[in-house]
Amino acid sequence: RRDDGAVATITINRPEARNALTAETKVALLQALRGCSADDQIRAVVLTGAGPAFCSGQDLREHAELLAAGDTALDTVREHYNPTIETIAAMPKPVIAALPGVAAGAGASLAFACDFRLAAERASFLLAFARVGLGADSGASWTLQRLVGTARATELLMLAEPVSAATALQLGLLTAVVPDPDLPAAAAEFAARLAAGPTLAYAAIKESLLYGAAHQLSESLEKEADLQVRLGQSEDHR
Repeated sequence: RRDDGAVATITINRPEARNALTAETKVALLQALRGCSADDQIRAVVLTGAGPAFCSGQDLREHAELLAAGDTALDTVREHYNPTIETIAAMPKPVIAALPGVAAGAGASLAFACDFRLAAERASFLLAFARVGLGADSGASWTLQRLVGTARATELLMLAEPVSAATALQLGLLTAVVPDPDLPAAAAEFAARLAAGPTLAYAAIKESLLYGAAHQLSESLEKEADLQVRLGQSEDHR
């Protein structure tokens, strides 16, 4: 984690393995996200990867070793991935995924859980779960169909074919695509803009969207009313 004023940048730093996620990396990532969520000085978070990739998902070498040892329960989904996705979704401030390159498997799911996704032109998505005989995890079954619709989410997950940055932008998976060398500056500028905005309002918008995804209209209307009462007393609104 690196802080620049009100913006925190969390970098998955295993470029030699395309930022694949080992148990150690997943623990560190969750801790960093929780730290940003609890830090009132941080008003926007950028999640990115070191080197030419964003994140290639689960470290399959470590995974294969666990399978060889007889561990087929995939406990890492509940222990690591689920709380990580929930932390991003519930974080009371904007989270921006900055994708310098491929986001595959759980790496793609991490990006989908963020509020915004900025990508370099060379970036791509690969929903690789079916390629290794597994279903979706890390929230992809929930986030992906909300981004592109159920039919297209089914195609992306079942066919497991690479999706270029240009195509991802057309599908609505990305907020913007920028030239490869411009990504760090573009992400920093975008995050700074959000950090200078009404953080409490952003948090309320995230909360209402998350609530509305699982509740009826009447309940969602009441939730909005409660949030507006809270925000009406804020300095941002005044």
